[in-house]
Amino acid sequence: MQTKSLEILLQEANDEIKRLSFSEAQELIESNESVIIDVREESEVNSLGIIQGSIHIPRGLIEFKLNPNSPNNIKNISDQTNLLIYCAGGYRSALAAKSLKEIGFKNVFNLGGFDEWIDNGGKVTTSK
Repeated sequence: MQTKSLEILLQEANDEIKRLSFSEAQELIESNESVIIDVREESEVNSLGIIQGSIHIPRGLIEFKLNPNSPNNIKNISDQTNLLIYCAGGYRSALAAKSLKEIGFKNVFNLGGFDEWIDNGGKVTTSK
C-alpha cells in the first residue's frame, strides 16, 4: 500500500473540494438548503464561539455522525444538501469535506477558517 503525506492528502482535498469565498458562502446559504458544519474541537468552540446557525461535529466524528439520507443523522441531511464545512484554518475542513464527498454527499464545500468568517463580518454565537 502506498502511503501519502499530509501535504498530498491536503492537496487532493483542495483539488477536489471547492473552497468558498465569504460572498459565495453567503449566496449559497441564502438561496439554497444549506447546513454549516464546524469540525473544530469542542474546546475551540467553547472558547471562541461558533458560526451562527451552524452545527458542531468534531472532525474525528464526522463520518460516524453523518450518513447521506439516513433518518439518524443530524437534521436529516440528504445527499443533495449543501454542506459548508469549516474549522480554524481550512485544513481539517478540507479533509472532512473530502471524506463526506467520498461517503456520498454531492454538494460539499470548504468554508475555510473561523477567523476568515469573522474578518468578513460573519455572525457568530458564543456558548457563554
